Order: sequence, then C-alpha cells, then structure tokens
Amino acid sequence: MHASEGDQLLVHGRTVGHEDKVAKIVEVLGSEGNPPYRVRFDDGHEALVSPGPDSVVRHTAHGGTAQ
Repeated sequence: MHASEGDQLLVHGRTVGHEDKVAKIVEVLGSEGNPPYRVRFDDGHEALVSPGPDSVVRHTAHGGTAQ
C-alpha cells in the first residue's frame, strides 16, 4: 500500500451496522509512501494508522478530489 499526503484512506466497516470510514492522509510516516499514516477524519479526529486488508487508498490528482 502506497499513499501521498492528500490521498484518502477508505476503511471498510467490518461488521453489519458499521459504516465505511473515510479519512484524509495528512502525513506519510513510512518510507516511499508506505504506512504508517497520520489521517484526519471528517469529524476532525486525527489518528496514526497502519491500514489492514480492509482498507483502500484513493489517490488524488495534485491534492484535488479523489479519483
């Protein structure tokens, strides 16, 4: 998994009733775009994450909207 600042991290809900979560990647702490990532969720909460297999990176073009 590789990401850049400004990309989005989509974390799929693992159980019924848990919605997918989308966060903006604000800092890449691993080398060459690898995890861990510092992310900011829509509610302003920030977290340090090492995404698992239930996560997908949505790459953005030049800090714009997700593709």
